[in-house]
Amino acid sequence: MAVLAPTAKGRRLVGSERQAVAREVVRRYTAGESIRALAEATGRSYGYIHRILTESGVQLRQKGGVTRRKKA
Repeated sequence: MAVLAPTAKGRRLVGSERQAVAREVVRRYTAGESIRALAEATGRSYGYIHRILTESGVQLRQKGGVTRRKKA
């Protein structure tokens, strides 16, 4: 599993560097990691990670995680 190194706060990611981060974020999110965990791992904001995922066409999970329902 590749590690996303935190970047300097406010440092702009562009071009191939941003694409590489986007690929890794998408891979880890689809594997089950949360947006908040990804934001902490990258040193980026929740909004930045959310934007990367939506720009990449990822269908976001609902908030609150998995819930159990009673059988009818």
